[in-house]
Amino acid sequence: MATKKLVSKTFYHILVALFGFAMVYPVLWMVIGSFRDNVEILSGTLSLIPNDWAQGIENFQVGWSGFAGVTFTTFFRNSFILAISATIGVVLSSSVVAYSLSRLRYRGRRIVFMLMLSTMMIPGQVIMIPQFIIFHSLGLVGTFVPLILPAFFGHGFFIFLMMQFMVSIPKELDEAAIVDGCNKYTVFTRIVFPLLKPALITTAIIQFYWAWDNFMGPLIYLQGANQWPVSIALRNFVYAGNTNFGAMFAMSTLSLIPVFVMFLIFNKRLVEGINTSGIKG
Repeated sequence: MATKKLVSKTFYHILVALFGFAMVYPVLWMVIGSFRDNVEILSGTLSLIPNDWAQGIENFQVGWSGFAGVTFTTFFRNSFILAISATIGVVLSSSVVAYSLSRLRYRGRRIVFMLMLSTMMIPGQVIMIPQFIIFHSLGLVGTFVPLILPAFFGHGFFIFLMMQFMVSIPKELDEAAIVDGCNKYTVFTRIVFPLLKPALITTAIIQFYWAWDNFMGPLIYLQGANQWPVSIALRNFVYAGNTNFGAMFAMSTLSLIPVFVMFLIFNKRLVEGINTSGIKG
């Protein structure tokens, strides 16, 4: 019986390992591709061992030099500005709206809640043109504002996520704070907001990833290579006349690092926020 259980468990782990390897193989191939030249990359080899590891030094140097007179220092700087600003805006605004809808009682709250939920059901393509017309009429096309400003008005998905997490926070804490002289503002800033840490971190990780990986928004609103984030720069790497795929893979590998590091640091809080597990001691 024990032998059968051991065989079953071993088979399970082997199967999971094979599926896991199949999922990460394309990423590994891209990372290894940053240490190859064009001939080796275009040969279609499936090996994860490059012929010459030293080729990677040249690929990273050439890749970082960028194109059109703009280096990847500028592209990464633009990506960080857009991603961090949008993340801060979404975290702050979504938490305020979630607190209003889940803890406060006022006329029309249910209607506002339904309208908020409906925003998650509307495809982004539906509002893309009206939104562009609005920002164009305000003279904001060609700036970072259209990519940052909407984040400060909340996001339906994160508002709903925080509302679900707030359910696990006892309302008695709010009542006790009010008895001690706090108003609704101080209850939020001193009681509710600190206890939202898992949900806030979850929101920050997901929103940072979305903003970092955003391609359509910068493509529509930004003008000129000096405004491009990494997502646009990688797409235009070849079209700028630079067909060095090794250099492109090198920059693609570097673009994964910020999101990967952020996930490694906060993955525990990410799981807590998604599971809305309640208050931790």
